[in-house]
Amino acid sequence: MRRREGTRPADRPAVAIVAGPGRFDKDARNLARIEIYKKGQGRYTRIGTFVSVVGLGMIGAVVLSKTLAACDLGRYATYIQYGVPTLIVIALGIFMFWIVNRPKTADFLIGTEGEMKKVSWSSRKEVIGSTKVVIVTTLIMTVIIFGVDMLFVLLFRWLHIMG
Repeated sequence: MRRREGTRPADRPAVAIVAGPGRFDKDARNLARIEIYKKGQGRYTRIGTFVSVVGLGMIGAVVLSKTLAACDLGRYATYIQYGVPTLIVIALGIFMFWIVNRPKTADFLIGTEGEMKKVSWSSRKEVIGSTKVVIVTTLIMTVIIFGVDMLFVLLFRWLHIMG
């Protein structure tokens, strides 16, 4: 009788309990180790996610720095004005590195990139043609709405509703 993949025999426990000397040393080494989960996969979506969030964090840091400049912070004003936002951006960068390399998130980003590769993208010629159609349609709708608006203005003036 063959076992299906992903199943386990009934005599084996579902969770292995790790005990004994050196367990905490191994855990500490794992926490200190920085590695990229599934390194070659989902590269562009991970980079895009990381850069986008850290970029937004940098914009927030600039706003925070300007807000702190308006406060009376005393002797250490410059250090606080620039140091706090810098530390926040550094912490955000470390946090985002952890997030994009967390197995659950990384697998999602890898899957997203894989699906984006399957998409049938329009050619440049099709995109330019569609853009022209949208622009012309928008202009036509603008003229129609302007005309209707002018008719209402004339009607309201004739009825002495608008001066």
